[in-house]
Parts: sequence; C-alpha cells; structure tokens
Amino acid sequence: MTSERTDMHVLLAAAAPVAMLDALGAKFTLTGPVPPPFATHAAQMVVDDRASVRAIVTMGTVATTRDAMALFPALGLVCCIGSGFEGVDLAAARSRGIRVTHSPGANAGSVADVAVGLMIASVRGFHAAQLRLRRGEWHGNAAQRLSPARGLAGRRLGIFGMGAIGREIARRARSFDMQVGYHNRHRREGEAAAYFASLPALADWCDVLMVAVRASDATHHAVDAAILDALGPDGHVINIARGSVIDEAALIDALARGTIGGAGLDVYEHEPAVPAALLALDNVVALPHIGGASRDAQAAMQAMVIANLDAFFAGEPLPTPVTS
Repeated sequence: MTSERTDMHVLLAAAAPVAMLDALGAKFTLTGPVPPPFATHAAQMVVDDRASVRAIVTMGTVATTRDAMALFPALGLVCCIGSGFEGVDLAAARSRGIRVTHSPGANAGSVADVAVGLMIASVRGFHAAQLRLRRGEWHGNAAQRLSPARGLAGRRLGIFGMGAIGREIARRARSFDMQVGYHNRHRREGEAAAYFASLPALADWCDVLMVAVRASDATHHAVDAAILDALGPDGHVINIARGSVIDEAALIDALARGTIGGAGLDVYEHEPAVPAALLALDNVVALPHIGGASRDAQAAMQAMVIANLDAFFAGEPLPTPVTS
C-alpha cells in the first residue's frame, strides 16, 4: 500500500498490524509492506520511488543488508519494530550515516508472560497430559495420570540475558518461590539474582534455562549439546528470544534421548519453518512466535516507532537509538 502524503517517505519492510499501518499511513508517505526476501523485492521497486525513501521500518528478523540499504540513496533511518535488530548491518549503516533505532522494553511484559506460561507448561508436562486426554487414555482415576511432576517452588531458574525481558521474567518467577540466577555480558548492579560469569556455569546450576538474550554472532548456537547436557534429565529450556541462540538439531536430539526433560519454544532457528521432528515430541510445548502479540505490546511498539520517525524527520534526537 502507498499513502497519499508525499513529504516524508517511509518504506515498510515487514508485516505489521493494521493499527500500525493506519498510524504510519496517516503521518507519512508509506510504501509497503515489502514481501520477503526484502532486498529482492525492494530492488524491483521503481527507481524514483526508491530514491525518495528516507526511512525503513523493519524487524530484527528481516535482513537489512548493505546491498539492501544501497538501493535507497536518501535513506537516513532504519527503525526496528521490537527490541531486536540482528538483521541490520550496523557497520554498513554507520558507514553511510544511517541511524538505527529499536523498541527496547516495549514488549517486555508481554513476552515475559508467554515465557512464564511456557515454563509452567513444560515443567508440568501440559502437552503430554493433553495428548493422553485427547487419546482417551485418562478415565478420571488418579493412578492413570502421568507421574507427578516437580513444581516450580524451589526450582532454579537460570536467565540467559538479563535485559528488559529477562528482568520481567525474574520478577514473575520470584512470585513462584523460584531461585533466580542469570548470565549476562556484564553483571547488573542492584540485580537481586545470582550472577554467573559464563553460560556453562549457569547451566550447571539451574534446572530451567530461560533464553532471553539478543541474537548476535556471539550468541549463535550458544545453547548447544554441552549446555543441554548440563541441564540434565529434569531440566527444561525455554526460548522466547531468537531461535538462532539454540542449536536446534542438538535440542531435538536432547529431547528425544531424554537428556533434558522438556522445552517450551516460541521461536525457531529457521522461522517460519519448524522441524516436524521437534513438533512430534511429547515433551515440547510449541507456540508460533506470539510473545509480543498482545494489544499492550503492539501499542507500545507502535508508539515507539512513530516517536523515532517523528524525531528523525524533525531533526531531533532519536528516543531509542541502537548504541551497541
């Protein structure tokens, strides 16, 4: 779609809720959304249309490469919906003076809610229990239920990535009387949780590993076979961050062998493709990347995107620039 305004041209490089499309179209000259792959379809745009694009609104999962940005000579801003920006070539952007923004914390509470829901479902074996019910294997007799599962109280929750989402998860976990530890690039002053200097040390300590870290080259496949082995057969891994952080093949193997007890997943390594072998496992609770899909989160992300666009076009300081 393209709005009728002609003074401030914004290109939408990712699908967005209707409310965001309407809000952007009411303020800016809006083109898009461009279907994936972004660079391929952007190159097919009329040259004059590309020449007037000054800002791209995208998501961290979309590859906004050097070549893609080179298609837009007037580009000055790449604005990411949500906190992730791993798909943006930051070095290429900086070399051209293109600024990059994101929406840190806007969906933290929403994602934390889903994270805790997945944790409960995995630890208590909701999926396997539901399958037994659907197969007609339960007839109201306690002896026919699954073996009793260990609850949350007293469990050790290890949070990999203590950012805005990680802190919201920790706050919720404490209400279940869980012990909370974390691994982060740096110790967070004042954080009421045990700090572990390495991910292997955290995995050795915890029995629920919560992946809440930002995707990057440094975190790619950080949760590998060794980390999963450290969790042990009563351990669970929950991922609400990015699928690339977990070695998905190693995870499937660990779940199938009983190396770990279960997994709760909202993200996958090659979205939207999800391995059939993963979905076939009884000890997996799987969701289709809905962590940030709440009305509150969508409204907060929309407001942050528009605030950054407004500031950019007005020549004012950006509210939430990417600084890493």
